[in-house]
Amino acid sequence: MSAPPEPRPIPPELAGRPLDGVVRALFGTTWGDARKWITTGKVHLDGERVTDARRKTRAGTLVTVVMTAPKPGKSARGASLDDAAIVHMDTHVVVVNKPAGVSTIPYDEGEKGTLDELVRAWLSRQTRRGDRGERPALGVVHRLDKETSGVLVFTRTWLAKQSLSSQFRAHTVHRVYLAMAHGVIESARTFRSRILADRGDGLRGSLRNPRGRAEDGQLAITHVEPIEALDGATLVTCRLETGRTHQIRVHLSEAGHPIVGERVYVRGYTAPQIPAPRMMLHAAELGFTHPATQEQVRFERPPPADFEETLQRLRG
Repeated sequence: MSAPPEPRPIPPELAGRPLDGVVRALFGTTWGDARKWITTGKVHLDGERVTDARRKTRAGTLVTVVMTAPKPGKSARGASLDDAAIVHMDTHVVVVNKPAGVSTIPYDEGEKGTLDELVRAWLSRQTRRGDRGERPALGVVHRLDKETSGVLVFTRTWLAKQSLSSQFRAHTVHRVYLAMAHGVIESARTFRSRILADRGDGLRGSLRNPRGRAEDGQLAITHVEPIEALDGATLVTCRLETGRTHQIRVHLSEAGHPIVGERVYVRGYTAPQIPAPRMMLHAAELGFTHPATQEQVRFERPPPADFEETLQRLRG
């Protein structure tokens, strides 16, 4: 194929079919090539690389074939970001639909293929700065956990970083997550606590000592609302009033409803844990005041295929 095929959304008539059949139908290729593209990491669904040819699909998902994508297992140094993962870009900010399994920034000097690195590389390709050896400016103002998917913003100018950093500190940024939580959550709840970096066992957790000082920990407020009852779990929205590290995970776990797929904050949870490919948490909405125009902007993205697959399984 001389040129890469154009990205195409999955039409309603192909929804629910395995990915290999969808790729074959959308791009007019053979069964063999469709499966080879998938297993070698060339097929992306809404910006997320998928290597399971039998994964079920849903209508509206954007399918992109990236012929230059590295094979799974290769060094992340050669990884690239799909164009479909860029939600919005202007001279001040770039909004990205983060795939699950990618760290926002490196946790150690040896970690490669992080989201900030991938976005810089993408910007270099767009602006040709990479040809001149320049490193595009990119500011980090918030993060998503490695296993969490969804909408995240980076800044491109000093003005934007100062403005958005202030908005995050003032808790005026709109952030809504989708999560699958173990157990039954029947009504809306607000969780308010002071989260400590170490609750005593090396994990983050809420201050429990009634004699603790008011300044201990960081105030964390999460508004949780049930959306749908599932088999052994509840689909919920979580709106952050504050944005502390692991805030949603801590609050749901301490309430007896750890997130499906959670592997850290499940100590003491004795009920059966629902299997999932990763932690079922997705940053669905992000809104803020644009640092240059002062307009209120909001960006939304639906959950990726692995989240939808788990959701459909728990509905059945």
